Amino acid sequence: MAEITDPENTIIIELKDGPVTIELMPKIAHEHAERMKTLARRGDYDNVVFHRVIEGFMAQTGDVAHGDFEDGFDLRMAGTGGSDMPNLPAEFSKVPHDRGTLGAARSQNPNSANSQFFINFKDNHFLNGQYTVYGRVISGMEHVDALTRGEPPEKPDRMLSVKVAADA
Repeated sequence: MAEITDPENTIIIELKDGPVTIELMPKIAHEHAERMKTLARRGDYDNVVFHRVIEGFMAQTGDVAHGDFEDGFDLRMAGTGGSDMPNLPAEFSKVPHDRGTLGAARSQNPNSANSQFFINFKDNHFLNGQYTVYGRVISGMEHVDALTRGEPPEKPDRMLSVKVAADA
């Protein structure tokens, strides 16, 4: 487990293989970091599947409307929804999409990010300046690497729980 220096801005995602610790970047993307903490504290991310896991690219999750494996789950709809809160404006920065960074998933509209996010499996610098980076994995990347691949995976993995470290 990584050393957590800022528990209020650290997220712990429990996966089937173990915990993934993410350091949020509120100074880089304040609104996105706050949204993730709000949804985690409400329990909205618990049991949400990874609906898009592309080898050599990224793992996407966070559809709290359609991706909850425990509550009316429909794999065909997973990836099409968001939360009950308004979309977020883009918070682009010079932080590159390196392996382990957390990016805000969105539609073609740069200001359409809501609850979905992705974790980069490798450096994906072609995404730089196009998708908001708002966190990075500081431990447990091997658990992200072990996620079942697919678009969507036939039997998707899920986030068992998502917590703000200050609350854990």
